[in-house]
Amino acid sequence: MLDTELRTMIDEVKDGRMDRRGFIQRMLAVGLTAPMATQLLAIGGVAMAEGPSVYKPTKRGGGGALKLLWWQGPTLLNPHFATGTKDQDGSRLFYEPLACWDPDGNMKLVLAAEIPSLQNGGLSADGMSVIWKLKPGVKWHDGKPFTADDVVFNWEYARDPATATVTIGVHRDITVEKVDDLTVRIKFKKPTPFWADAFVGAPGSIIPKHLFADYKGAKSREAPNNLSPVGTGPYKFVEFKPGDVIRGEINPDYHMPNRPHFDTIEMKGGGDAVSAARAVIQTGEYDFGWNIQVEDDVLLRLEKGGKGKTVYAVGGDTEFIALNFTDPNTEVDGERSSMKTKHPLLSDPAVRKALSMLVDREAVKKVIYGRAGRVTPNFLNGPEKFVSKNTTWEFSIEKASKLLDEAGWKPGADGIREKDGKKLKLLYQTAINGPRQKTQAIVKQACQKAGIDVELKSVVASVFFSSDVANPDTYAKFYADLEMFQIPMSQPDPAQHMRRYHSRNVATKENKWQGVNFPRWVNKDYDAAIDGAEAETDLVKRAALYIKANDIMMQDIVFIPVMHRLKVEACANTLRPVVSGWANETDNLFDWYREATG
Repeated sequence: MLDTELRTMIDEVKDGRMDRRGFIQRMLAVGLTAPMATQLLAIGGVAMAEGPSVYKPTKRGGGGALKLLWWQGPTLLNPHFATGTKDQDGSRLFYEPLACWDPDGNMKLVLAAEIPSLQNGGLSADGMSVIWKLKPGVKWHDGKPFTADDVVFNWEYARDPATATVTIGVHRDITVEKVDDLTVRIKFKKPTPFWADAFVGAPGSIIPKHLFADYKGAKSREAPNNLSPVGTGPYKFVEFKPGDVIRGEINPDYHMPNRPHFDTIEMKGGGDAVSAARAVIQTGEYDFGWNIQVEDDVLLRLEKGGKGKTVYAVGGDTEFIALNFTDPNTEVDGERSSMKTKHPLLSDPAVRKALSMLVDREAVKKVIYGRAGRVTPNFLNGPEKFVSKNTTWEFSIEKASKLLDEAGWKPGADGIREKDGKKLKLLYQTAINGPRQKTQAIVKQACQKAGIDVELKSVVASVFFSSDVANPDTYAKFYADLEMFQIPMSQPDPAQHMRRYHSRNVATKENKWQGVNFPRWVNKDYDAAIDGAEAETDLVKRAALYIKANDIMMQDIVFIPVMHRLKVEACANTLRPVVSGWANETDNLFDWYREATG
């Protein structure tokens, strides 16, 4: 980083245009440690801060309009059906969990009155149960009281296979019981070291029993409130146009003091990441832009003299290429990519290994991600104690070609490799945005040199991440050979993230493609490692099991990790967002405010 750029950033911290956390995140993005970043601030004359910045407004409201730009517009507003992050984010504007995660990965209270612990009797010593005490006096937006009955109902609703929720994996193996109107007990079938899975973070948001009880099970998609939420959050629902815009207004009865700061909220969907970055950083039309997956050189140009800036958050998010273990071109009982089929090309381990060697991760970082990316050989990239040191990666067209030769895939007259009458032709799909399409081009070029013909397909993001079960182009349907995107880690623990690929969570027609194991990969050793980790109370042994699960996944080449991605957001210079690498962007929205100017 140039000295002039560093000096400018330090000056921005001094005059309040950038907070200390934002500066430290920038330094992390270029490879410095947090202590080194803090030292730079001290050398530059910036006073040391005591911990993270705190919420400053002393009254509710008065902040005017908060305008958010989510270039992948939410398509529904029920957190239990949120197949994409965008739907979780939209739902979280109105619905709330018991607790969420702050930027440092610490638990923060939302609907709960206290964090369960051994000291307060909330956690059992044997790891078999947890007791949550709820805040008294919390009301749903229609005035009805929020009680333990709502929490128990969400468990019943989510675990019912007929409801076909994406949250079934969290709720299936627990029991939730009402102790009294403001207390619930969660019981586990086995000792559970990470007890903060259900009802925590945006995926754990709670919907009201009195509005959804009649729509549990097979009628779940018919609930009117799937599109018109009545929650407990800081903003009350006003309007929703799927894929386009969500509007809300201040909740005057919100249960947190002096919150929210803003009087109205708008989440605008559509467009693309570049236009979103420009609308926030350059023109100031919007206050915040989500998931600014834009080439770093573009962001650097926009930041010069703009009305906004980029902010970064380090978590465990990984941009990956997923491989389909079933046949997307053969239909069985009305279902493509059926578990009753095997992929005709990717079932060959040599083909999967060759593909992993044809992804030039260093080039992708240099050309595309810059400050926002770190090269990695792992699918699981955080927290640090869970990151494998056993894995490596290599880019080599020559070695990939040799591997294919040895496996019997010989170049045909047209240069495309073939074996047993099958051509090595693959369809590689992703959501439309610049970095992903540029990554596609880099991979396609290397594959072509190795004799693999790759057809590229780009799907509009709102379609690719849609929850519509009739849509053939969703990532969950996976009607392609390869697909690339990213699934954020929504908590500072691998349990939820790694459980997705257990064999019991396969996406199928039967579960309306709400199963989260979309590669349709089944491995008994992986299942055993995940099952073991979820019951292991020794933290060192538990970390070792997740590392083992990652290594099994990488050895079998279920995913090709392209980049360990930092969260990159765009925000107005005056906005003080709270963004965590371990949570959805809207998870800490109640703490956002605008700094007064002048």
